[in-house]
Order: sequence, then structure tokens, then C-alpha cells
Amino acid sequence: MKLAEALVLRADAARRVEQLRARVVSSARYQEGEEPAEDAAALLAESDEVLGELEGLIRRINRTNAQAVVEGGGTLTDALARRDVLRLRHSVVTSAADAAAGRDQHGMVRQLRSELKMLSAFPVAPLRAQADVLAREIREVDVLIQRSNWEVDLLD
Repeated sequence: MKLAEALVLRADAARRVEQLRARVVSSARYQEGEEPAEDAAALLAESDEVLGELEGLIRRINRTNAQAVVEGGGTLTDALARRDVLRLRHSVVTSAADAAAGRDQHGMVRQLRSELKMLSAFPVAPLRAQADVLAREIREVDVLIQRSNWEVDLLD
């Protein structure tokens, strides 16, 4: 099985657990004289089974990510960490550019000369250019990760 397939199975298992959790909660209490919509104990047992499968998948995925070497060197785990930090960095730079441009002011404009004048602490254009570079780097790392997911076999 390829890593990408395991990632799809992991996402499906996580969704299934959430659905089972909601069904357990809705069936856990019922009115006297009524029958519960579903057997809460059976649902709980089923969720335990799915959670066991999920744990196994997560362990195998993590082991694979830690050992799979990607193009350019480093492991898949390194590439994932790089992408996560690039996304955070992009968010910070974009937020700084938006704030410097006055986007968080919600339409506040100076109407009289006696009102306070707001100044930007950053030049907006260089921040936008930096955000564009970061966005490109994110896309490149993401493509590398996606390619690796379809090329790397899942470890046992």
C-alpha cells in the first residue's frame, strides 16, 4: 500500500470515529418506556475497533514519514515540518501586510484634520512580495510531499 492510500484510510477512520461518537452520545440516554435509536454499547465497541485500526495506521504513517527520504534530502517528516512552518510564516507576513495596509480598520478613515492620522509601521509592497515567495515555497514543498505520498510504500 502506498502512503497516500494510508492517509486516505486514516482520514476515513477519523471521520468514522467522529460519526460513531455522535451516535453514541445521541443513544446514551433515552426516555423511560422508549427504545433507544441504536445500541449505544455496540456503537461504543465499534468505535473502539475503529480507533484500534486508526492507531495502527497512524503508527505506520509516522514510521514511514520518519524513514522516507524525499528529493533534495531529508525525510518526509522534515518536509512536513517545513511546510507547516512556511504556512505559519506566510500567515504572519500576510497579517502584517494587511494590518499595515489598514485592512483591519473596518473602513475607518480620517475625516477631519483634527483626527489622529494612522501610519504604517511596515512598507506593504515588500511584505506582499515576501508573502508571494512564501506561497510559492509552500506550493513547492506541498508538491514534493504529495509526490512522495504516491511513491513511498507504507512500512509495517
